[in-house]
Amino acid sequence: MMNYRSILVTGGTGSFGKKFIETILTKYPQVERLVVYSRDELKQYEMAQIYPESKYAAIRYFIGDVRDKDRLIRAFEGIDVVIHAAALKQVPACEYNPFEAIKTNILGAQNVIEAAIASGVKKVVALSTDKAAAPINLYGATKLCSDKLFTAANNYRGKRDLNFSVVRYGNVMGSRGSVIPFFLNKRHEESIPITDEGMTRFSITLQDSVKLVLQVLDVMWGGEIFVPKIPSYRIMELAEALVPNSRIEIVGIRPGEKLHEEMITETDSMNTLEFDDYYVIMPSYPLWSPKDYAKSYNGRHCPMGFRYNSGENTEWLSVAQIRELVRVHVDPGFTV
Repeated sequence: MMNYRSILVTGGTGSFGKKFIETILTKYPQVERLVVYSRDELKQYEMAQIYPESKYAAIRYFIGDVRDKDRLIRAFEGIDVVIHAAALKQVPACEYNPFEAIKTNILGAQNVIEAAIASGVKKVVALSTDKAAAPINLYGATKLCSDKLFTAANNYRGKRDLNFSVVRYGNVMGSRGSVIPFFLNKRHEESIPITDEGMTRFSITLQDSVKLVLQVLDVMWGGEIFVPKIPSYRIMELAEALVPNSRIEIVGIRPGEKLHEEMITETDSMNTLEFDDYYVIMPSYPLWSPKDYAKSYNGRHCPMGFRYNSGENTEWLSVAQIRELVRVHVDPGFTV
């Protein structure tokens, strides 16, 4: 991070974007320009009340959509690093408005790639989701396409000093629209809806997702999909942790929803390296030596047939751990 003087975040007013901006402003004073790029002027106004340009000399607010390549090219001028966090991610909304999701999540991804190539950007890290592994809904399918676009972009960057990589992780604890805020808002109702008693999910805090992206900026060679080693939780234990006195109403799995999420499939295993804190799915078309890459960071090949599934995870959050994480990362005033 000490080598980068300018950073831009697409979707910079989202949950990840705000935590990333906070982290850069408080821990990396060498960053001279920090651009929040998003399409919602109200969210930018609200964010500017917290981080005004008068107090934070590095910060800039750019209204723009990733669907607009010309605006991206203008915004990327003089930028060293782009973190691509903009996406349409609500599964039901993407199912109901499929081409809108395609225009943002796929065509927007390609616009980011072409703008980065045209503007002298050095590194691009794109955020992905567990739903992109063996996708069964449109959101996951668009993010899989996006992942493929970013990893393949390394094939035609020419001689530019430019690398593209992807970070794929599970549900972010407390992010807008996720299950934890939903349950917390239902705490005083008689019952809460749960889709299936056996459902599991991966979980990562916002701070850990930011930490992972910063780590990837240091170790990426271009073309990798980074998958962190993170815990899972069972939906019934989440309910016990947050709403222990509410009656459970089983409503059935929604269209496009999985019982367990997956971040690395069996087919990916032959192309996956394991490191201490994360896995790396290597690019389909070799850009560098996997042997050298593994040796550089003390990695090893995953066994054939390996898969990383929230229902088969070896690390689980207990009810007590969930409550503590919610107090620390979501609601400091949370009590049972």
